[in-house]
Amino acid sequence: MKNIILLYFTLSTLSGNAQIHGDTLQNKTAFPICEEFAGFKSPPETNRFKEWIIPGAMIAYGFATLHLDPLTDLSEDTEDEIWVDDPHHTTHIDNYLQFVPALAVYGLNFAGIHGEHNLLDCTLIYALSNVIMGITVFSLKNITHEQRPDGSDYYSFPSGHTAEAFASAEFLMQEYKKVSVWYGIGGYAVASSVAYLRMYNNKHWLNDVVAGAGFGIVSTRLAYLLYPEMKKIFSRTPVPESMLMPCYQNNCFGIAFVHVF
Repeated sequence: MKNIILLYFTLSTLSGNAQIHGDTLQNKTAFPICEEFAGFKSPPETNRFKEWIIPGAMIAYGFATLHLDPLTDLSEDTEDEIWVDDPHHTTHIDNYLQFVPALAVYGLNFAGIHGEHNLLDCTLIYALSNVIMGITVFSLKNITHEQRPDGSDYYSFPSGHTAEAFASAEFLMQEYKKVSVWYGIGGYAVASSVAYLRMYNNKHWLNDVVAGAGFGIVSTRLAYLLYPEMKKIFSRTPVPESMLMPCYQNNCFGIAFVHVF
């Protein structure tokens, strides 16, 4: 059980801690008015290399296990501890739990606790994250052709459920890291539970869920990097120098004239 406990706490804390450390390096933008007018706050220009080390190492470990016998033995030993030595009924809760961190973003917004972006922007970011994650994960499932521990098919590597769960957890972290770091930590704890349940249900090897977690984190971080540029491309509309608009104030209707100097 030591391997299982270590996996759980590693997945739920390391990525969150790396994100917290990266946040301390961020600087406030020098043009808040322009960014607010554009409707989106772009990420600060800073060195974010350290944020990619942990998810990159997770992905590298997953691939290495496909070819290195000592790491393969570790995955098999973990399956023995969870499933072979203790047969049990499976559960389907991981099918729903993987989306809980993302749903928390919308629940918090509706509760009046707003995150980094408005609902439209964060929804598009989450959608972009899922597109990146889906294409990557399901392409690799077909390429690697890894058999599941239960022998049901050959789509074991990497774990799609785990990738979705950690993409959702990173989404929650990115949106609410400036409100409270505990939202992100909670999201990562839920995602780690999904990773464990995939092994508990004998659907994935240890390296499947570790790599899946890495792909999920990377997918969401890439989405946050790419979305501002994509938004600029698809919403390039010139701002008029002068405009007339209706207004309502003190129970009176009128017309407002705005000119940008």
